[in-house]
Order: sequence, then C-alpha cells, then structure tokens
Amino acid sequence: MAKNLFITALEAKSGISLSALGIMELLVRNLERVAFFRPIINSQRFHNGKDEIIHLIQAHYNLALDHEQMYAFTLDEAKALVTEKKHDKLLEGILDKYKKLENDHDFVLCLGTDFESDSPAFEFELNVDIANNLSSPVLMIANAHEEQDTTDRVVKSCQFAMESFEEKGIRILSVIVNRCPASRQEELQRSLREKMAGKVDLIYTIPYEESLNRLTMAEIAQALNAKVVYGNSQLNRPVSRFVIAAMNLRSFLNRVGNDNLVITPIDRLDIILGILAAYRSRNMARIGGIVLTGYFKPDKLLRNLLEGMHDLVPILKVEEDTFTTATRIKEIHTCIRPEAIRKIAAALGLFESNVNSTELRSKIVGYSMISTSPKMFEFGLIKRARQFKQTIVLPEGEEDRILFAAEILLHRDAVNIILLGRKTVIDEKITSLGLELGGVKIIEPTGSNLFDDYADTYYALRKHKGITPDNARDVMSAVNYFGTMMVYKGHADGMVSGAVHSTLNTVRPSLEFVKTKPGSTIMSSIFLMCLEDRVLAYGDCAVNPRPTAEQLAEIAVESSLNAELFGIKPMVAMLSYSSGTSGIGEEVEKVKKATAIARRQAPDLPIEGPIQYDAAVDMTVARTKMPHSKVAGRATVFIFPDLNTGNNTYKAVQRSAKAMAIGPIMQGLNKPVNDLSRGCTVADIVNTVAITAIQAQHQKGLI
Repeated sequence: MAKNLFITALEAKSGISLSALGIMELLVRNLERVAFFRPIINSQRFHNGKDEIIHLIQAHYNLALDHEQMYAFTLDEAKALVTEKKHDKLLEGILDKYKKLENDHDFVLCLGTDFESDSPAFEFELNVDIANNLSSPVLMIANAHEEQDTTDRVVKSCQFAMESFEEKGIRILSVIVNRCPASRQEELQRSLREKMAGKVDLIYTIPYEESLNRLTMAEIAQALNAKVVYGNSQLNRPVSRFVIAAMNLRSFLNRVGNDNLVITPIDRLDIILGILAAYRSRNMARIGGIVLTGYFKPDKLLRNLLEGMHDLVPILKVEEDTFTTATRIKEIHTCIRPEAIRKIAAALGLFESNVNSTELRSKIVGYSMISTSPKMFEFGLIKRARQFKQTIVLPEGEEDRILFAAEILLHRDAVNIILLGRKTVIDEKITSLGLELGGVKIIEPTGSNLFDDYADTYYALRKHKGITPDNARDVMSAVNYFGTMMVYKGHADGMVSGAVHSTLNTVRPSLEFVKTKPGSTIMSSIFLMCLEDRVLAYGDCAVNPRPTAEQLAEIAVESSLNAELFGIKPMVAMLSYSSGTSGIGEEVEKVKKATAIARRQAPDLPIEGPIQYDAAVDMTVARTKMPHSKVAGRATVFIFPDLNTGNNTYKAVQRSAKAMAIGPIMQGLNKPVNDLSRGCTVADIVNTVAITAIQAQHQKGLI
C-alpha cells in the first residue's frame, strides 16, 4: 500500500483546495491516521496567520496536528535557499518534516504550491523535485476555465507536465481537469485518454461550479476590515456579484439580481430603504448583503430602522469611499474556509459526482482495509446512501437544523428530500438562512392533494379503534402522521423526525399502521456508539422499558443484523450484573433464558450471556471472568436488560467518553422510520437520514 500521494496543480486557480478535500475525504474513509502536508506555502495566502488550505483540512477533518507541523518552508524562504545555493538544506528540511508525519500516520497527503506567485516556472520545478524526493506518486490538477483555453492547450499542458515528471521517474497516478465547461467535459476526457494512453489510466474532468467561487459576506467583511452593522449570524451567505448604487432608486432596483452585493454610500437613505423593502417583497430580487461606504456613522433614523427589523441580510460598514471599496472587493481572493460548510458540501458533492472514488482509492491505498473507525463509519454512510438514492421525508421542515442538514444532504447527492410544513414559513427560512435547497420538495399536509386519500386510508386502518372520518382528518394534519403515511403508501422510502417532537410522537404513527415486519413482535432500537477507536451497537436504549426474555432475544438478533448492515461484525453481549454462572436472581435468569432463545434463533451468531460490561469489552477482565468465551473482551453489540439500564449507559458513555451516539435507529418495522434527539446537531440529522436511506435500500433488497 502506498504511504503518500503528492497533488500538484499545473497553474494558478486550478482548484487544488477542491481536489485536496475530495482526496482527503476518500482517505479518511479507509485509513485511520491520515496526515496532511504542504512542503511549501505562500505566506501571501495566509488566513489569520495560517495557510488557507492547511487551515481548511486541519479544521474540517479535526487533524491533531499543529499548523507548524504541516509545512516546511514559506515560498520566500524556499527561494532564498535556492538563491543561496542551499538546495540540499531545503530538501532536508522538507524530508525531516515529512518523516515525522510518516512515522506517526498511515498515510500522508502532500499538496504542492498554488502558483499564485510571480515565479510559476520555479514553483513547477520545485514541485517536481519535491515529489521525486518524497518518492511519491503524483495526482496532477489542470485548469480548463479560462475562456481562451482550448482542448488542445489543456492537453499539451498536461503532456508537458507529464514529461517533466517522467524524466525524474515519478509515476503519474491520475489527472484531474478542474473548472471545465460542462459542454467540453467529454471532449477533453476523450482527447486526454488518446494522448496519454498507456501512461495514465485515471483521467477525470470536473465541471466549473460558479457557487464555489462566490465570496461570502464573512470573506468580504474580513478583507475590508468592515464593521458588521447587522447580521453577524448570516455572514456565510454567498454573493454572486456586486452592484454600485449610483442612480435613482427606480432605475437601480431594475439592475439588482438575486444574491447581489449592494455597495452604497451610507447617506443614501433612499437606496437603503428601497433595497430593504425590495428584500421583503416576494416580487423582487433577494440580495445577498449590503456594504455602506463613507466616513459618516449610521444616523439615528437608520439605526432605529435596522433595530426594528429582523431576518435582514448582513450589512457592513467601511470608512472608504464607494469606488475604493468596490476595487478592494474585486481584488479579494476567494477560497473554501472551514466555516463555509455549504461550500465544503458543494465541493465534495462536485468531486464525488465526477470522480470515481472507488477506482481512485484502489490506486492510492489499494483494497486492503483496516478495521472500521468512527470517521470511516461516518463518511461511509453518505457514500452508501448515494449508491441507490432514496427519498426521505422530514416532517419538521420548519426547523433550522433540519434545513441545514437537508442542504448538506442535497449537496452530497445522498438522498432526495421531502420537507413537511407551511411552505411560506419554510421558504422564508431558506431565504433568511441563505440556504440553497433547489432540489427539495415542500409539502403542506392540509393543502396537499394527497391529504384526502391519506385521511381515508387512516380511517380505514383505524376505524375498529373508534376513529371517525373527522378524527382521521384531524390526525392526518399532524406532520408526523402525514410523513409516516407517505412511507406507508410508498410516496417516501423512509422518515426521520424528533428534532422538535418527542420519541413517542415520532414513533406512535408507525406503531399504529406501519406495524412490525413479519417475524418481529416488537419495535426496538439501537444506538451506534462512535468511540475514539471503534463503533459499537447498543440496544435497546429507547423503546422497550422491561422486555421479556423472548423480546430480549428478538432485540439481540435484530440488533446484530442491523450492526452487520452498517459494517460492524456482530459479537453479541447479553448484559447483566453477573457473568456466566456467578450470579443468581430473577433478572439474571431472564438474560440466561434470552441468550438460550437467541442462540436457537441464530445458531451462527457469536453470543454470550449473561455477561458484565467490563468482561464484554476488556480482554484482561474477560480472561479472568470468562476465559473460554469467544465474545468476552471482543463484544461489538451490547444488549441491555431494560430501558433504564440502557438509556443511562449510552448517555454516560456518550458524555464521559465524548462519543458520538447515532440514533436511536428503529428496528423491527415494516418500513424505516427513525427518531432524533431533541438536542440533535446538524451532523446527527445528516447521519440519521443516511442510515434511514440504507435501511430502505436493504428492505428493498438493493444491498
């Protein structure tokens, strides 16, 4: 297996940050300890004293490395050493930093210079030399965005670069052409494959995505050293272009488009009032932000106006005049920053949609895989969900966290999303939060053409319980009932709720008419516990207060099947306050009986019980308490004897070990419906939706 990869651009603005993100994403899915290294950085491209791309990768992937560990020299330092004929010292410094990372990691992803200096030829030769001395295979990044770029120009650039690397005996692993016009993707790929046949097998083109090059209001505020007058929480909003208000309001409003940045002197109160009024109108363009120019301070009238409104766009204030401000904005260098979650999601989605990550991964790290780590597990969920894309309904469409998660899932192309709620409220939220949810479907239950059919179906299913037609209509107006009926009817493949609603309100509709699947007598749940070095399954920690021995056996078998579905090799521990035959009591006897039943139901399943938690997870304890057990010390699936024990244990582990708890994941139902904690994060929602999609794939026999 290779230990490193060197990514090099062939010219400026080639999109190396997008490629670095994409490659890093596939690496952390398959390798536990991945380091990131830039031998040479350009201090002109620092952000808060750090290299922009190092800061992005370090923050997004939580790398436990200091900034100084992840580079060797600045470009100015490298030039000085070469000028002083100290080339050996330059290479020794790079190799020293690299070796320290290699010794502590499974893989080191190296990134070349960004060609933003006045010496591109020097940078190119430097990258070739460094890759050669690191004995690293190379991934070349070309740029096809410039208008004058022809297919022939791009191909010749790649051929020239390849010849330079080949002269040093460096293997070119793959070529990626970034920022390619969509109309020329096939032509470029065909031409490159013809010219590089027998030399490079993996050639990809990634289309130009304008949204990745948009500035955010945060970038503008920082570059201008501007004061944020309004909208601190919305500074990640992107802007498409800027327009200067230098004419009367009537003429100016006709020139403003969606996501435009408006630059206007602070004393043009007519323009400011008109822009804000237009922003409130459904018939006018929705701007991305405002920059107020001039040395005047906001007067009392303007302050009162802004303080009395809410859900406005970000408004910045600078001291410079309008022309100077516009010039400075035009010169701002765009980049992907760790806080720009939407840009990162869009970049990864673009990379994964155009690059065959499976074949590229096999070239980079081979097919040998290490045991599942939490990071691998989490990143693998999205990839598996995308494989056979499912439609998931989210009843809590008016909740901010749900909307943020929906955007990430759509950017990653993981699922199709249906949001339930009041359309006007959801649309307003999407706008005020600055989200891009173009592919989402919004349904208002009582206004839907499905409503009457759903109410009639519910009445037919529940009339034996005394439900009347009017009762059925009232019940079906609730978003969780409507969403569950969508799943029941096959209009959605799964449902995720619980960010706002209680577990009871989320799962009750499923118990009423989705029902348990054949062979299951109860609905139960598991949590997937992502610890520092492994992923475990805990069941049942959310649904059944005091399961019988028969139910406990069913939970054990069902939990092991779901654990295996998500890549966890099931080794089942039936937990109790005693191990083996050491204890007696009603609860111990229940676990003994449950273990016997489970063994009869699944004779090939490794299962041990009763067993204490320490004996289940710690090999040293296991050797003392249960030396002959195949499960003790190795357990991956833990079955708790009751809800009190299970719920408290998962929360104790979650908080004390700082583990990520994904779930509860419902099991035993005919169709997938999953619950969220009301304290869930956006990441929790994304993971749970992906899991629900995978469950739907499994139930359909797709995986």
